[in-house]
Amino acid sequence: MTRAFSLAVVMAVLSAGDRANGVALARIVVDSGKHERLDTPVCVALEGVADPWRPMQLVEVTGGNRRPVASQMEAGDPPVLWFILDGPTAQGSKRNYELIEGNPVAGPMVTAEMNGAALTVACSAGKVIRYNYEYVVPPQGVDGSYIRSGYIHPLWSPSGLCVTDDLPPEHLHHKGIWFPWTKTEFEGRHPDFWNLGGKTGTVRFAGFEAVTSGTVWGGFKSRHEHVDLSAPGHKVALLEQWDARVWNVGGPEKKYWLMDLTSRQRCATDSPLILPEYRYGGLGFRGNREWGLMNNTFLTSEGKGRLDGHATRAKWCDVAGTVGGKWTGAVIMGHPENFRFPEPMRIHPTEPFFCYAPSLAGDWKIEPGKEHVARYRFFVHDEKTTSEVAGRFWTDFGEPPEARIEK
Repeated sequence: MTRAFSLAVVMAVLSAGDRANGVALARIVVDSGKHERLDTPVCVALEGVADPWRPMQLVEVTGGNRRPVASQMEAGDPPVLWFILDGPTAQGSKRNYELIEGNPVAGPMVTAEMNGAALTVACSAGKVIRYNYEYVVPPQGVDGSYIRSGYIHPLWSPSGLCVTDDLPPEHLHHKGIWFPWTKTEFEGRHPDFWNLGGKTGTVRFAGFEAVTSGTVWGGFKSRHEHVDLSAPGHKVALLEQWDARVWNVGGPEKKYWLMDLTSRQRCATDSPLILPEYRYGGLGFRGNREWGLMNNTFLTSEGKGRLDGHATRAKWCDVAGTVGGKWTGAVIMGHPENFRFPEPMRIHPTEPFFCYAPSLAGDWKIEPGKEHVARYRFFVHDEKTTSEVAGRFWTDFGEPPEARIEK
């Protein structure tokens, strides 16, 4: 069954006779639990619903009022219905919904569009991410080994500021948001998929599985290959799927976006990828090159920063600074089901670079027949944020509300 954020979902359906009389196909209750919620993505598996792909509408019921709510279907076995628990929801409160026959609510879309070299995901209020599926060629004078595909850059803030960087002069291999391993062993060789200048490894785009636009989220599923360039004739060591989703929440008025990125990696051969202890490698984030020591900060969920945060563990880390004199940044959140959660972090002492690096905690490996899954959420903000706000958004991600049926 397709799931997201480890929601506990129970689905019940009324009788065929009731459906014929025009009553609800299902009544859904969302319980906020121990936390206040804000614009929280929620999903329900449509298990047991007859013909779940027929037109259906989600309605929120509040006393005697009924309000249609935007919803979006995702294919699966069973299919999943997504919607937003929109606005603030108080701690310990419940919200009630009905699923009825009828056309889904139309409204502003999150669009995912390809232009021949890259895919851009945008909300009605502006662009959020660009995914470079074609090779990005380094500028003249830069070694051609720094060519790469299959990464996100730019990540834009709600006001249109560029939050990430690509090919920064001091670290030409840094690629916006990307996900390579550094110190490895594969079949007796030691490919480095991170440091492209070493010419022993790289990661490349290998195709799309899905491109989705919708009223709740838009994004893509893509395939990557982690290639050992040190092997005779080159050899793929890992196969990876990226699932990126931009949620239809926030915007310039609320000064934030939400974007999720899930990586699923598995061995491409019968050989494991061995990952010795090392100080970086994994999900990488390179901030805008305008960010320097005087206009760039790090803040973790444990209250640590640039000077004392490296090699510590945290649920989230805010990486932020000024671009054109205006403050912007991204809170990067790890999911509780991630390997070695809360994951150790690489925080650079002088540059705007951050990495969730499980190898900091010791040797490990990705073995044949076992999938390595890592889930992250990006809270992209204009202006400075606080630990309280960042923590509340992490809670929506890591400790989500419960959705169930009330019979």
